[in-house]
Parts: sequence; structure tokens; C-alpha cells
Amino acid sequence: MRKAFRFAALALVLSSTAACNTLDDAMAAVFGRSMRDSPSFDPYENPRLPAEGAVSFSSGNYTTSPGAVNLGNATPVDYDVPDFTQANTANPADVLLASLENPVAADAESLARGEELYLRNCAVCHGEAGLGAEAYILEKWPALAAYNLALDPVAGYSDGYLYGMIRVGRGMMPQYGHQITHFDRWNIVNYVRTLQGSAAGAGED
Repeated sequence: MRKAFRFAALALVLSSTAACNTLDDAMAAVFGRSMRDSPSFDPYENPRLPAEGAVSFSSGNYTTSPGAVNLGNATPVDYDVPDFTQANTANPADVLLASLENPVAADAESLARGEELYLRNCAVCHGEAGLGAEAYILEKWPALAAYNLALDPVAGYSDGYLYGMIRVGRGMMPQYGHQITHFDRWNIVNYVRTLQGSAAGAGED
């Protein structure tokens, strides 16, 4: 009797599962998709702009203006966000990146925001002063010498190139486009320029 009950329970479970899968397949046939196989982003995948003509909403990375919070504003935003990859950041003289204009004035508000984000995201590898040699990461991984942001050649890079490095990365530099918004990347660029000015002044002294 007990064995018969187990077989009956197993049959009920299998039939229920099969019914769910059949229903899912039927719904997918009608609507073209199922939650079981919905598309998802791969780790570190670059964010992409919506297809031309699509009716979509802006990603949280692309707010309407500096300091604004994305509350579901429709795209496109009133500024261009060119598409580029690590093939561009591999060349510091890349024409596309060099052509990007910094839309954020380097005022006190931008520098304060840039400092906050720099210390949160960048100082661990580049150091608080941008010199690399004092980076927190070196104590545990001394072989991972961080790039010096405060002196040449980085001081000679365009704002657009620095923005591009933050957004898509290059080599051992990871991309932060998924967690640092469009205007905040420019805030960090502005703050890095102040680190470069401080380092240059210290060198002259």
C-alpha cells in the first residue's frame, strides 16, 4: 500500500511538472518568450543604446543633467552618447574619445562629487593622491602596480579618453560604466585633473 502511494505521489508530481512546462511552451509560442529563457546581461557587458526608432526608457546611467536622478525619463536624452569599446581606449590618441567634450563644469559641486566617487571606486588601485605607489591594493597584491594618474602620460590624455577608460576600461583596468553614471564619470575626470594639478605643483616645489 505504501509503495503504491509513493508511485501515485511521484506520478502526480511528474504530471504537474509536465503540465507547467507544456503551459510555458504554449505561452511562449503565443507571446514569443518565456520567463524561463528571458535575455540577460553577461557580467561586464557594455551597456548599449537602444536600437534606432525604438521606444524605450533611459538607462539609469544616462540622466537628463548633472546631479539628476533617473525617474524613467524617455530616451533619447538631449546629448550624444557615442558607442565605443576597448579598441578605442587601447589608443590614448583615439580620435573619437579625443572629440568628446566634457559637459560638466569643474565647479565646487562637481569636484566634491568627483572626490567622493574617486575615493570610493578608484583610490583602492590608484591611491588617494592618484600616484599609484600608495594604493591600498599594493599591500596584498604588490605586483599589481596601479597606473599613476597624477603625472605624465595620463596628465596629457584628453578628458574624453579618461571618460572612456572609466566607462569601458582597458587591460587590467575594469570598466565602471555599469555602476558610475554618465555625468559622474565626468565628475571623476574633473577631480583627477585637480590631482594632476596638485602633483605638478608639488614637483615644482
